[in-house]
Amino acid sequence: MSAHCQLTGAKPGFGHHISHSHRRTPRRFDPNIQRKRYWLASEGRHVRLTLSARAIKAIDSIGIEAAVARIRARGAKV
Repeated sequence: MSAHCQLTGAKPGFGHHISHSHRRTPRRFDPNIQRKRYWLASEGRHVRLTLSARAIKAIDSIGIEAAVARIRARGAKV
């Protein structure tokens, strides 16, 4: 599963581990990605979305219909 949110577009950030001796090695900061299934009443079917935890809270606030409209506006297939 790719670490990419369909609603917010959150994706991994990159940086360094910094040791006690201050040596730097590459690392990845992954967003908290979850797969969630929602009932889409307008189409009479379930949709499975790959979302960050922040996007799940946003869907609780704006509703699944508005969220799917935003995802489709970005050009992604739902």
